[in-house]
Amino acid sequence: MTRRPLSTYRLQIRPGFTLDDAATVTRYLADLGASWAYLSPLLAATPGSDHGYDVVDHSRVDDSRGGPEGLRRFAEAARAAGLGILADIVPNHVGVAVPRDSLWWWDLLRLGPASRYSSAFDVDDRVTQGRVRLPILGAPLAEVLAAGQLVVDRTPAADAPDGTLSYFDHVLPLSPGSADHADDVAALLEAQHYELRFWEDQNTDLNYRRFFAVSELAGIRVEDPAVFEESHREILRWIDEGLADGLRVDHPDGLRDPGAYLERLAEATGGAYTLVEKILEPGEELPGWWRTDGTTGYDALVEIDRVLIDGTGVRSLDALDRKLRSGSGLPAPESWHDLIHGTKRMIADELLQSEVRRLVRALPTEIEGAADAVSEIVASFPVYRSYLPAGREHLAHAIEDAARRRPDLQDAIAALAPLLADPSLEVAQRFPQLSGAVMAKGVEDTAFYRLTRLGTLTEVGGDPSIDSISVDDFHDAQRARATSWPHSLTALSTHDTKRSEDVRARLSVLAEVPERWAEVLDDLRAIASTGHGPLDALLWQAAVGAWPISTERLHAYGLKAAREAAESTGWQHPDVEFEKGIAAVAEAANGAAREIVDGFVSEIVLPGRSNSLSAKLLQLAAPGVPDVYQGTELWDHSLVDPDNRRPVDFAARTEMLARLDEDATNGILPPLDDSGLAKMLVTSRALRVRRDHPELYDGYRAGTVVGEAAEHAVAMDRGGVIAVATRLPVGLARRGGWGDTALLRRETPAVDVLTGRRFEAGSVRLDELLDTYPVALLVEQR
Repeated sequence: MTRRPLSTYRLQIRPGFTLDDAATVTRYLADLGASWAYLSPLLAATPGSDHGYDVVDHSRVDDSRGGPEGLRRFAEAARAAGLGILADIVPNHVGVAVPRDSLWWWDLLRLGPASRYSSAFDVDDRVTQGRVRLPILGAPLAEVLAAGQLVVDRTPAADAPDGTLSYFDHVLPLSPGSADHADDVAALLEAQHYELRFWEDQNTDLNYRRFFAVSELAGIRVEDPAVFEESHREILRWIDEGLADGLRVDHPDGLRDPGAYLERLAEATGGAYTLVEKILEPGEELPGWWRTDGTTGYDALVEIDRVLIDGTGVRSLDALDRKLRSGSGLPAPESWHDLIHGTKRMIADELLQSEVRRLVRALPTEIEGAADAVSEIVASFPVYRSYLPAGREHLAHAIEDAARRRPDLQDAIAALAPLLADPSLEVAQRFPQLSGAVMAKGVEDTAFYRLTRLGTLTEVGGDPSIDSISVDDFHDAQRARATSWPHSLTALSTHDTKRSEDVRARLSVLAEVPERWAEVLDDLRAIASTGHGPLDALLWQAAVGAWPISTERLHAYGLKAAREAAESTGWQHPDVEFEKGIAAVAEAANGAAREIVDGFVSEIVLPGRSNSLSAKLLQLAAPGVPDVYQGTELWDHSLVDPDNRRPVDFAARTEMLARLDEDATNGILPPLDDSGLAKMLVTSRALRVRRDHPELYDGYRAGTVVGEAAEHAVAMDRGGVIAVATRLPVGLARRGGWGDTALLRRETPAVDVLTGRRFEAGSVRLDELLDTYPVALLVEQR
């Protein structure tokens, strides 16, 4: 029988926080109430990697993360604390930034078709006879040769019997026998199983599949049984030996056939608990035939965020955005769907043109204008990808939309339509891999940084055109999860979120005070501005949402945000002059503008904390398996990675939890202050009830709230537990509080485990129930 968690706590395992370090916090996680520890990737990664998603050797646990013995010690500590273990795995790609450290890649570069790993990589042998194109040169090859920048070293080594070729820090193996051409570097290069290319060629002329547009991450063909076996042997050992209980599968949309992969994985693990990092668009459902327990929880994140947002206020923020664009000489805002069509088309034409061209090469017949048509169809694709033969309706939508937008391509689009719908063809098998990459880069990594009116809305898994949902819609979503995917993860913060849950909770207050925010933003822009109004809004929201934030953190975020938006600067060709404006904003936040930022944050911090506690309680009490991202049991005001991977002070948290528990026994409750103890109280009590009394979570019904301020409450009845959360706290205060609003309950006594207060049978007024905190968790005394 599959063992499943009741909750998880995500730990980022890295050289600075090893498995042995993690072992020391297992007792704390158990005391907090977590059911399982959830570990980031553990296999050997590129040296210095802080995330682990760039695996270089599938056969061993990364030594810098603790090695195999570190994993065993961690597992022993976790078992002693009563914790299960969920491990993150990366089946789609391997790290190739440092070829010599990447076991399979080095062998392929040295031996080419003779390598035992030649079939493991997804290299297109239609070009350069299968020689791997490496975009590592700082200039065209002719210039590099003329400058004498390639160095041949004929000294044999165990992994390079014929010597090596170096280009600055890049070291590559020489193919067997090729060292004889050492005196003629051009001839030497022709004898290799790779082809050196100018770095800019990666956009158009790469011939191997990669992770999105990251050429340092090469895709592998895990659909090949031999590749699956070798890349998963160590992972399966963890399951077999009790070193892990479940697996989280990274980026399944990159695989040729995710459903078949999950089937093979389930058979190999004996049906172990398995989650997929799958982003679902609104209305899209996780494929029901997949052997998985659910997603990693972005769908839940979006639901929780939006039930706490004032949609009417977003209309005013839209007006502010129009004003900012007009004042910056920018075009009027497009609809969300037109915006992402444009950004996705840009990605297909630029960063991922190599992948488009490969798709065209895979066509069974030549079609005039095929590359242009493929790019238009992929830009119109409404979800990340299809899973043929399922999902043809998404392809039909894309075909129709592309033909409408580009009538000049109608013939090419019509010719492509049946080919892209035929799952027996290579082009149809590769198109979903392309559409997923274009969606991720065009939406998450570009459009989300262009539509800036409210940062909460541009989060992974979100559709900003849906700015809020009703309480009834929220309940419908929870019922659906309880029915269809009861063991799916739910998340509020992850290593991939653009903003932490507490940043988003604070920013959501802006929709309740849009006129005030417009005034403050005007004052801030008068002190420092990039000259690009929407980007200014994004940067000053980052300052306000993450406050207090250092100049260095805000500057790093601003550079990343502006380059991802790719409007006024970019990653490949940064505009140094424009980026000076970003530095000016970051410096002003802690300088000339500090008093304004401080003052405004003081106005919104309490309603922001109300939103934070409401979101946390709703997540922890709702259907699914709630995940707590490391450190977020206290206030956490982190921005996008790497900001959200900063070290966590677990010693301080352990001490705080012990003090919190001791105070609770003496009837002392933490205030809603900067310490974050109030959030730790909510997190620990909700986790503990869920772990210790799972029988109380045997259903889902909307709680009934009546009275003059009923719209400001969300109540969920899980069977033996009722969670109550405040929404739109500014509006609630404006109307004078709860008034006669009450929660209708069964005739059963209950205890609010947050405050320890007992409520007798029947209804309870919210001005009494929520007089200490904006949330309550009532456990019935049966």
